[in-house]
Amino acid sequence: MAPQPAKLMRTWRVKLNGAEFKVLKLHDSPDDNRTTDSPEAIERYIRPLLAESIRYTPDVENAIVVLLNSRRRPIGFEVMSVGTLDTIQVHAREVFRHAIVMNASAIILVHNHPSGDPTPSEADIKVTRDLIRAGQLLKIDMLDHVILGTATPERTKSYSSLRELGYFYT
Repeated sequence: MAPQPAKLMRTWRVKLNGAEFKVLKLHDSPDDNRTTDSPEAIERYIRPLLAESIRYTPDVENAIVVLLNSRRRPIGFEVMSVGTLDTIQVHAREVFRHAIVMNASAIILVHNHPSGDPTPSEADIKVTRDLIRAGQLLKIDMLDHVILGTATPERTKSYSSLRELGYFYT
């Protein structure tokens, strides 16, 4: 049987001791042993899933967290923030909240540049370094930050990897 694509699951409202909680299931990952050992693999994994996502809006910036198990296999992803044409808010508490809830061992941050140019901005670099430090405190590895764009004749890759560009600490 072929793996089913990721789907948005239902949300439930739960009351506990007078407090109300919203419970929702993150996007499930197909169980086909996909790897995320390179930026190309990350792009191949996430692009088809984003095309089916209800929350993903390609004409503005979106921040996506890919959650990985201890074998570095995807266990799900979440479009955690939708921004504007050239800006998006990304906070460590939002990124790692999903990882903690799903008991992820590692994460990969992905976001898109609607302009098509995947070159990282200074803000992208700063956020990456902040998230690496936060992940170290939580013992959740941040493996990469991939920026999705569009390939052109001058730029053969349709993405940039901040790890490949040397912005991750060793």
